Amino acid sequence: MERTVAQNSEIGNDSVFRTDGTKEVGGRKVEKIKQNPFVKKVGFNRIVLCFVLLLMYAFFCALTQGNFFGIERILSTLNYAYFLGFLSLGVTFVIATGGIDFSIGPVMFCCALISGYCFTSHGMPMPVALILSIVIGLIFGIFNGYLVAYWSVPSFITSMASMNISKGVASVFTKTQSVSWPQEMQDGGWFRKIISIDGIPVGLIIFLAVAVVCAILLNKTKLGRYILCLGSNKEAVRLSGVNVKKWEMSAYVICGILVGISAIFYTAAYTTVQPGYGDQYNNEAIAGCVMGGTSMAGGLASISGTVIGVFIIALLQEGILALGFTKDYQLIITGLIVIVAVFSDVVARRRKN
Repeated sequence: MERTVAQNSEIGNDSVFRTDGTKEVGGRKVEKIKQNPFVKKVGFNRIVLCFVLLLMYAFFCALTQGNFFGIERILSTLNYAYFLGFLSLGVTFVIATGGIDFSIGPVMFCCALISGYCFTSHGMPMPVALILSIVIGLIFGIFNGYLVAYWSVPSFITSMASMNISKGVASVFTKTQSVSWPQEMQDGGWFRKIISIDGIPVGLIIFLAVAVVCAILLNKTKLGRYILCLGSNKEAVRLSGVNVKKWEMSAYVICGILVGISAIFYTAAYTTVQPGYGDQYNNEAIAGCVMGGTSMAGGLASISGTVIGVFIIALLQEGILALGFTKDYQLIITGLIVIVAVFSDVVARRRKN
């Protein structure tokens, strides 16, 4: 193909491009797509994530010779996505402030263990036990938020402390025994209907409804604006007269409430909870969040992106198990996803600067 060499006087070297402009346009094609009215409204990143989700599903169906296709696999994927989704939604608010929370998984297990033990061993009514789960998550959210916002303890240190505290409290309270929540036909088992009623994925409706509420909070309220501003430039927000401590703590409180809700959905799907576990869900929740477009540096967050990212992680987990591999492979892939997502975010920020 014919080429033309043009001298770039500012840079001081030659740049090569095609006379038909394809190389130059090639570099602008993505930008042109992004400027499309539909793409701008929906979001380029969201469209790419949806495409990846569909491609993954087709990929697993092909590798399993069609065995992955079917409603049972979809429902199993959704069961995993529910509790993981609430964890990711919660940590999205924290990361948006520029913080991090590595305690969400163990705290979720702590909520499920203590509330479940109160029901099975102390006869606590099921509605009270479910509320207790949310209250425990709220307490840890207040604890983390207060230390980070008012005592200026680094969020990494605070979350690591909460992770160990939650494990210890749950183990002591249950005497290191696992807790099994009731089956649907047993006394108190009605709470499992939050997952499914006669094959209808009620859990999906609840999860998406909560996600919409979170999106409104983050994008349409003063709370959300301040949370995002804290992640962008906390000092500038403080100098403008805003009570940054209150708003920063609010992000952790919201996270704690959502973690308590995630414990309910976990027990509704998987019944038995063991002390000392939950760490593995930290990275998966953060991966879904970061993959969806939330910046680890803070100041940028996407609830809809988090939702799609969670479905990708859940589908990945189900697909790996369907192929006969252990969950260890998923941990490897999830770690790589986090690295790639963070690297992409760093590159994007450098280009803007």
